[in-house]
Amino acid sequence: MAQAKKIALYMIIVFVLYTIITSPQRAAEMVQIGFEGISSAAQGVGEFMTQLIK
Repeated sequence: MAQAKKIALYMIIVFVLYTIITSPQRAAEMVQIGFEGISSAAQGVGEFMTQLIK
């Protein structure tokens, strides 16, 4: 099972590198979307905590 996880991880890394090399603009857009999602989630958690305190 551990070998299957390693193989899957290597395949994901190869796919990410392939995507970056073949389409760097699209890869940059995907990263930006990811960071925007993380930012929105953090903002939502902050608002939730603020409402708990009030």
